[in-house]
Amino acid sequence: MTSVRMAGVVFVLLLVTGVASSRTLDFDFDWRFSKGDFPTAVIPGFDDSSWRAVNVPHDWSAEGPFSAEYGSGNGYAPGGIAWYRKHFTLDSAGEGKCVAIEFDGVYQNSEVWINGQFVGRRPYGYSSFQYDLTGFVRFSGENVLAVRVDHTQFSDSRWYTGSGIYRHVRLHLNDRLHLGQWGVYVTTPEISEDSTLIRMESTVRNTYDEARGFSVESTIFSPRGREIARLSMSGQADAGGAATVNSQIRIAQPQLWSVESPSLYTLRTRVMADGTVLDEETTPFGIRTIEFDADKGFFLNGKSMKLKGVCLHHDAGCLGAAVSDKVLERRLRLMKELGANAIRTSHNPPAPELLDMCDRLGLLVQDEAFDEFTPPKNKWVEGRNVGDPSRFGYGEVFIQWAATDAADMVRRDRNHPCIIMWSVGNEIDYANDPFSHPVLGNQYRPQHPPAENLVKYARPLVEAIKQWDRTRPVTMALANIRMSNAVGLPELLDVVGYNYQEQFYEEDHQTYPKRIIYGSENGDAYNAWTAATDNDYVSGQFLWTGIDYLGEAGRFPNRANAAGLLDMCGFTKPIGAFRESLWSDEPMVYLCASARSAGRRGGRGRGMGGTESWNWPEGATVTVTGYTNCSEVSLALNGTPVAVTPASEARQGALMWQVPYEPGVLKAVGRKDGKDVCEFVLRTAGGAQRITLSPDVVRLKADGKDVCHLVFQVTDGDGVRVPDTEHEVTFDVSGPAAIIGIENGDLNSLEDPKDNIHKANQGRGLAILQAGREAGKVQVTARAAGLGSASIELNIDPTADMQ
Repeated sequence: MTSVRMAGVVFVLLLVTGVASSRTLDFDFDWRFSKGDFPTAVIPGFDDSSWRAVNVPHDWSAEGPFSAEYGSGNGYAPGGIAWYRKHFTLDSAGEGKCVAIEFDGVYQNSEVWINGQFVGRRPYGYSSFQYDLTGFVRFSGENVLAVRVDHTQFSDSRWYTGSGIYRHVRLHLNDRLHLGQWGVYVTTPEISEDSTLIRMESTVRNTYDEARGFSVESTIFSPRGREIARLSMSGQADAGGAATVNSQIRIAQPQLWSVESPSLYTLRTRVMADGTVLDEETTPFGIRTIEFDADKGFFLNGKSMKLKGVCLHHDAGCLGAAVSDKVLERRLRLMKELGANAIRTSHNPPAPELLDMCDRLGLLVQDEAFDEFTPPKNKWVEGRNVGDPSRFGYGEVFIQWAATDAADMVRRDRNHPCIIMWSVGNEIDYANDPFSHPVLGNQYRPQHPPAENLVKYARPLVEAIKQWDRTRPVTMALANIRMSNAVGLPELLDVVGYNYQEQFYEEDHQTYPKRIIYGSENGDAYNAWTAATDNDYVSGQFLWTGIDYLGEAGRFPNRANAAGLLDMCGFTKPIGAFRESLWSDEPMVYLCASARSAGRRGGRGRGMGGTESWNWPEGATVTVTGYTNCSEVSLALNGTPVAVTPASEARQGALMWQVPYEPGVLKAVGRKDGKDVCEFVLRTAGGAQRITLSPDVVRLKADGKDVCHLVFQVTDGDGVRVPDTEHEVTFDVSGPAAIIGIENGDLNSLEDPKDNIHKANQGRGLAILQAGREAGKVQVTARAAGLGSASIELNIDPTADMQ
């Protein structure tokens, strides 16, 4: 349940998560793939026997080769045209059923055929879509699904997009009387501590040639799985039409969904006729309220809360855009461990499973639609803000598709408890990219499109969203608030996002007292955070960015952006520990060191010099930086006290000491109320002697999807990571699993991320192994010249629970 107070009105909603159907088939496996254009590949008899066998999600751009000719925005990864084909048969018992294919995302300009019949195209690479295959499939003999993907314009984005069927695919087989796509919607118009009224809308499609009667049975299960309410309502749908049945159930003593306790109920919806269940969907849901107030900020379940948000792009380093579910979940868990409570999906609708995970983990979400309207933005080719940009992309189809894509985002996602805002755009008002206005002064470019077009193009998007969901506020992340104010763009929005414009918070709060303000994108500087904490009316911030990401890169061979709190392996950077000290409630202390003298902390990662190393020249004086949320820190070198420093002496959130270097152990102890509550240690490393392997799991499910994150380190004889080594490590895998990517966090690496050889960076890296579909033992061995080898064993088990 959500409550959004805007201009004196309170909206209330009970929100639901993703849907699972008993008549849904996993269609991720056993595709055939080839780069290039094959006009006759739509024909079922086309010979694809020489094509590569792949499973999806699949991203061919992530396979390289990487080259300066491909452009910095996309991380110098290739695009092009490629085809996917899938051969499949259907059980004859399903004849007469409705058949539909659903794609969670194909980048981009996808076209789909079944048995030679064209069924649809979708330009936007981030939209989920479904096509009706009924009438074209065979229930005896083979069917062939063909998908053409056109990413010829590889420099069509300011960040890495990937190419291909990079998200999940499902085949639906339903009775001709069934729930429509995204056909279950749940709200709660009344909520209290004693009870909640759950209102359900169920849209039933009828593809029969005559009108059909039916009933919709709605059953509610508690977070512990106990049935607590059931209701049945009758309806009738005309031939070839659809009907929506409204029903409501009251439940007692609701358990609220929150960041700390994300309790989820379950709604089971059944379509029935003559006592037979024709269709069924189960929908987990959470009950909670949200409120944005122009003077007091954000509230969850009536409690004031600052949004501690991070922006996240959709890639995962070596995997590109084809991110396994377990990989995505690990990244979200790491964000929450740093103290984040919110995610901004930069700058596009996410994979549906991200929202499912945020529902389960207790992370709030700003769901975002677009990075550009029309005409398209600049896309840098030679390096960020270097040379001449390309100017093509989604903006070329914006007029025809934007309202549809925005509406589909809402229809798909509107039932997730995690979502608290819809964003229709990111930095669309960036000065002269492309819009301009006289308020820019000497930067005004009259030959550019007028900024008034921002309002013209945003209005139908806001209307499209509110047609499908009026329970959450609509926002935009604005980059030039003066220009947007001049044309009235914020007045279209319920909540107004400010990107890197903290200096305008107070002025605009005074000028527009009813405006709800938050930091939709901020640098990591301490004063960007205090601009939120020191002002009740600022709802919080979304930090740029949670994790290093591909694209938006510098000159070749730089392929990725270093703005993250974590590197692409998921290892915490000093800037991440700094943020943890500001955001986390768990006691923590952290140290990093630098031979450089301390400087003033800057934004977006600048001034965070230092590494987790205690290897320095003899006689050097080392600048040691500490971050903590404790009341004081005790620092000692080789057991000898260096200082006991209260947190109140921190400068812009950082404690600093000048320490004469000597080899050994530098130890910080965090104290609260006079008690030691946490510690952090830097140790001098000797010469590289061995490899160590640390898997996050050793038992995986034999489903072809489960994943093990295997951290590898180059250490000395005592197991201390050697922080300056770049040994090349070779992996050998035997058994039913395979390495799907190796990452070391080096943003300039041109190594093949998909083979079994990779250098360590700062003495470490990450190998990602994926289970096969057969049970068995897996032996993983890592070896490097002069270091010997190390091995671990994994167990691939068909009965293992997903971990």
